[in-house]
Amino acid sequence: MKILVIDDDPAMTELLSTLLRTIPAHVIAVNSGQEGVEQTENQKPDIVILDLMMPEMDGWQVCKRIREFSTVPILILSALDHPGMVATALDAGADDYLIKPVSSSMLITRINTLLRRSKAVPTNIPATRAT
Repeated sequence: MKILVIDDDPAMTELLSTLLRTIPAHVIAVNSGQEGVEQTENQKPDIVILDLMMPEMDGWQVCKRIREFSTVPILILSALDHPGMVATALDAGADDYLIKPVSSSMLITRINTLLRRSKAVPTNIPATRAT
């Protein structure tokens, strides 16, 4: 599994990288929104973990840019705890939203849930009538 972590705080990307390597996962960590967009396009991660409050290109902008070319699951991990912010992030294309600080077990559970959903193959079985 390949996870891309996008957060402007190097301490946070290091912490998440260490935690996520226990899953195990290949973690790519970047500290700017622009680099996150580029790495999403180049590395094709299985999931993106994205902070909202970043300079230059914030998480909402990153999310919208990624959605222009990818359906990769995006999990917002932010300190912003306001229903309007959550709604705006989901409207921008995010798939889930967790508020910092979050327990490692909850983070891993949400990652697994998003990955399970993204790998689900929709079946196109026609409905039949019982006679």
